[in-house]
Amino acid sequence: MLQQLRQLLRTPVPHEPRPAATPGSVVRADLGRELLRIVGRALAIRHVDAGSCNACELELSALSNPYYNLEALGFRFVASPRHADVLLATGPVSRNMEVALRRTYDAMPDPRIVIAAGTCACTGGVFGESYASLGRVANVIPVNVEIAGCPPTPVELLQGLLAAVSVAAPAAAGPDAASVMPGPDAASTGAGSALPTRD
Repeated sequence: MLQQLRQLLRTPVPHEPRPAATPGSVVRADLGRELLRIVGRALAIRHVDAGSCNACELELSALSNPYYNLEALGFRFVASPRHADVLLATGPVSRNMEVALRRTYDAMPDPRIVIAAGTCACTGGVFGESYASLGRVANVIPVNVEIAGCPPTPVELLQGLLAAVSVAAPAAAGPDAASVMPGPDAASTGAGSALPTRD
């Protein structure tokens, strides 16, 4: 036993050199720092799947893994809209989810920030409007930021969160700045390209 302990002490710890920074990791780190600078505290996100195919949800769940590590920045998903600063909706709004989406929005404290993530949430996607679908999220509740993509990547989702909190930060500063946050008639910011919010 003593001989084995000696051998363990003599054997160096195996390790690998740290990997070089990739463009993606640099962008991710910069986004994280910028989000923290603007918000300066925890940000609570309430996610509502209004009828998606779950592709957007897979990308959202990637934000919680060790690579993107959203919670280390102080951002977390919450179960109650009463605790939420941001409502993040995915998918076209199915008629069965219309009431739930409206109630979630109504239960949030002011100032409300609404993000439509994914092509279906922004435009209705391939589902459009039909007997079963109301189409885009903006047809049901006001949307501040739209993130294009089918599905949007985790970095694009981070960029959308950054756009949302950048717009909302002046509104949270006081009543005089509240008009800075765009309503449903203002142009919204997509990740990579701007998508106009239609009436």
